[in-house]
Amino acid sequence: MLIREATDKDWPAISPFFHAIVAAGETFTYPVELGEDMAQSWWLLPEPARTVVAVDDAGIVLGTAKMNRNHMGNGSHIASASYMVAPEHSGQGVGRALCEYTVDWARTAGYRAMQFNAVVETNIHAVRLYRSLGFEVIGTLPEGFNHPAEGYVGLHIMHKPL
Repeated sequence: MLIREATDKDWPAISPFFHAIVAAGETFTYPVELGEDMAQSWWLLPEPARTVVAVDDAGIVLGTAKMNRNHMGNGSHIASASYMVAPEHSGQGVGRALCEYTVDWARTAGYRAMQFNAVVETNIHAVRLYRSLGFEVIGTLPEGFNHPAEGYVGLHIMHKPL
């Protein structure tokens, strides 16, 4: 698997699984009916942020990650990232590779830590992955997310010093 910078040309490959994941309403705080133009501009971020894709040997997009500063100004030394893996490629290490990539990016870019602001507590695979890479839940917003099947569930704030 190769992880490389994403371009506008990658969007047609990202868009179907991006929209499926967002429309499911289970893991992201994005509007479930997010329009195409808005979705692309929210995911393919300009520098100094970065968006990447994980591709296989045939160039098939397996997943994607975006990484950016978590806050501006005096909070700009903390990075954040978001990840999406095409459902047909889940469980194959794509998410782990993307997460490791973003941690390395943040460390190399001089960030002091990474923080995820809204990890849905029922997203047990993501929580388990992030914990295995050294992230800790430092707080949970009770009932911060209205899950379509589970109802109101917590949103974890997760943190990893770099």
